Amino acid sequence: MGGGGWKFAWGPQDDSQSIEAIHKALDRGVNWIDTAAIYGLGHSEEVVARALEGRRDRPYVFTKCERVWNEKGEISGSLKRESIRRECEASLRRLRADVIDLYQVHWPQPDEDVEEAWTAMAELQQEGKARWIGVSNFDSRQMERARRIAPIASLQPPYSILSPEIEQDQLPYCEQHNIGVIVYSPMKSGMLTGAMTRERIAAMPDDDFRKHTPTFQEPKLTRNLALADLLKQIGARHGRAAGEVAIAWTLRGAAVTAAIVGMRSAEQVDGVIGALEFRLSAAEIGEIEEFMRVNQS
Repeated sequence: MGGGGWKFAWGPQDDSQSIEAIHKALDRGVNWIDTAAIYGLGHSEEVVARALEGRRDRPYVFTKCERVWNEKGEISGSLKRESIRRECEASLRRLRADVIDLYQVHWPQPDEDVEEAWTAMAELQQEGKARWIGVSNFDSRQMERARRIAPIASLQPPYSILSPEIEQDQLPYCEQHNIGVIVYSPMKSGMLTGAMTRERIAAMPDDDFRKHTPTFQEPKLTRNLALADLLKQIGARHGRAAGEVAIAWTLRGAAVTAAIVGMRSAEQVDGVIGALEFRLSAAEIGEIEEFMRVNQS
């Protein structure tokens, strides 16, 4: 929902559609929103604030720090204490909030400043600027270093059928230390929604970063589209969309608390909202695992 014109944009995005999507999701039972300062170079947080203006059923709002940008829109990472404090104040202004429900370190870069950053995050929590503090894209060693300073409420890692890597390191660590896991990209940036086609990918605007990633290019594209078709078939048995099956796959184990699902329009809410309750059977999980085993690439 950050709009186009920045390095990791998904192409142009209409703010009114973003706001309508948020309203519909809230009306259907969603009770938290995850964003970040870097999305749209501050614009996503402003859109969230507009969407929540006057709402009585205000959800929890999560955002992130560490990704910073200059006047040219060039993005870099900073884990310095003063930078994090400035970013927090800027996010509070854009969100029109007095406190951030969950404030997260977006990336552990540069690695040598992890301790300084987490000390600053703990200060913000103690001062009432953040109710809970978490991390994103950390491995277990980096979480252990931070956890010596202050408790970690949550980890936000990428996780999907196509990107299961956290099962080896982060998930066991978080389960052991009672750290909530909020996974992102459960539908692999839209690849597993069931709506993706070769023609749609070819028509993506040049500033849609997905167009240039391995997931959306051969040799992986054919396999990925076939997986999306399998998810369609599984979903059809239950009246569910392929995207809901992909999300349910990430929620199948106790170590994952929740999944972040991107919705760019009110219409897209209908294709994912069922994942709030839908769960896969053991046989269906096995069906997906067998497909991946046979079609490794």
